[in-house]
Amino acid sequence: MKLYRFLTAPDDASFCHKVTAALNKGWHLFGSPTYAYDKKAKTMRCGQAVVKDVEGQEYGPDTKLSDW
Repeated sequence: MKLYRFLTAPDDASFCHKVTAALNKGWHLFGSPTYAYDKKAKTMRCGQAVVKDVEGQEYGPDTKLSDW
């Protein structure tokens, strides 16, 4: 199965740690990162899509992406 996640976090070290953790679990960057202003929180937010291929598993709506 091919899995897709979109990681988001404030523009601080927590975003870098989140992406680094995903990469170390075998996820791969997909596309360019995003950067946007959150008017409600009055902060900048970062986003990055990641993908992962998992052999021998079937995707279903109950698949918990963070487990992979």
